[in-house]
Amino acid sequence: MTRYRERLWPAPWLLIASALVIPASMLVLAPISMTAGIVTAILLYGGCVALFLLGAPTIEVNERMLHAGRAQVSLELLGEPQIFTGQEATLQRGQRLDARAWLLIRGSIDPVVVIPLHDPADPTPYWLISTRRPRELAAAIEGSRRPAGAKERP
Repeated sequence: MTRYRERLWPAPWLLIASALVIPASMLVLAPISMTAGIVTAILLYGGCVALFLLGAPTIEVNERMLHAGRAQVSLELLGEPQIFTGQEATLQRGQRLDARAWLLIRGSIDPVVVIPLHDPADPTPYWLISTRRPRELAAAIEGSRRPAGAKERP
């Protein structure tokens, strides 16, 4: 059963900014054929948008695993998630970042969740994940790690 699922869709400004391929391709192909420039512009922009949408990673928490993009880890190996927003999130993605950390970050998404990893066979100290709903992600991880039959705290 899935307790949490989020798709990290690209920010609207990224889709708008990629529209710059339209005038660029038309400018390059206009001396040859304006029709070829328009068709190429539409195909290139459509391809850019499709790549952004198809490449958007998913974060999912079920009763046993955390899936973030293509990676997955057992919830038994995770510590208590920590939520960071604003300037603290910027520091976690920058100055305080451990080079060994596993990252699923998106520049257009401010909040991040740091999830410690307690696996003696893995040198990765923690996972750093961008999310638009950090409290829900942290609660799903904590709720899924609780033993079956345990009651939630009020």
